[in-house]
Amino acid sequence: METQNKIALVTGGSRGLGRNAALKIAGKGIDVIVTYQSKKEEAEDTVKQIEKLGVKAAALQLNVADMKTFHEFFTAVESVLKSVFNAEKFDFLINNAGIGIHTSFAETTDEQFDNLVNIQFKGPFFLTQKALPFLNDGGGIINVSSGLARFSIPGYAAYAAMKGAMETLTRYQAKELGARGIRSNIIAPGAIETDFGGGVVRDNEQMNAVLSSQTALGRVGLPDDIGGVVAFLCTEDARWINAQRIEASGGMFL
Repeated sequence: METQNKIALVTGGSRGLGRNAALKIAGKGIDVIVTYQSKKEEAEDTVKQIEKLGVKAAALQLNVADMKTFHEFFTAVESVLKSVFNAEKFDFLINNAGIGIHTSFAETTDEQFDNLVNIQFKGPFFLTQKALPFLNDGGGIINVSSGLARFSIPGYAAYAAMKGAMETLTRYQAKELGARGIRSNIIAPGAIETDFGGGVVRDNEQMNAVLSSQTALGRVGLPDDIGGVVAFLCTEDARWINAQRIEASGGMFL
């Protein structure tokens, strides 16, 4: 009889850190559902790459900023769990989807603030709440913070504040879901070369050089530096890690 692989759900899994994490998770022999907002072709390509690693995969559309769609989304999750994975529940939720808005505290608009709240805090809060009936006991939640919640770089006041909120929420999730054996941890990447925030870390040579000079390992990060940390938290080796903020920044601003 075929043994049932564990299953991870990665939001924003079609590109950047989410895609890298999805592939690294698959490399551990875990099946993966990725979500995408608009890049369906990229998501389908990610599914193909995951399947090449010998596990099952599926892609579903999700806008984490729109709480009204969550019920419909989990109906789709339930359906795909049955049809693709022959399962009723999944094991790990990775709240990765996000955007970056770079603006000073003085100039942040309420519209920008609301957008960040919905995507970075309210969305993951209620998506995780709605996921609880579909999450296996003994599973895990992995949230995503930022080095910017520890150190301050002008232009990220609202964004970093949401990440600070996610760090506090992570501890509460660990405390309140511990009776079900569900762990909750949060990773905090440092500066990473991706499309994030318009690709500024990757494409702005001056910023890249400044951030590299402030990092103990002498460079900014790559998606490959982060995905494996997420994957590790989905393994049995990490079973006793709970309520932790794990910064993966190469030692920024020490």
